[in-house]
Amino acid sequence: MSKADLVNYIAAETGLTKADSTRALEAVMGGVTKGLKKDKKVTLTGFCTFTAKKRPSKEARNPRTGAKVVIPARVAVTIKAGSKLKEALN
Repeated sequence: MSKADLVNYIAAETGLTKADSTRALEAVMGGVTKGLKKDKKVTLTGFCTFTAKKRPSKEARNPRTGAKVVIPARVAVTIKAGSKLKEALN
């Protein structure tokens, strides 16, 4: 499902206009981003938990050339499905 499909779904389910649905979706995504920056964790009870984790730099090898490459430190986001989401998919 693309962002446009999700906006159309929100509009159909809530009766909001597509413009309002887009703003609502943008607000949710902005809130998750802000929460991850501030608290490193955002929990949507029953749906999922987003967690920001620091990954240290590491040395790897280019499989094509065999040359050593340094992968810089970064912050990665992990998503763990909640009970209601797992239930809905199974």
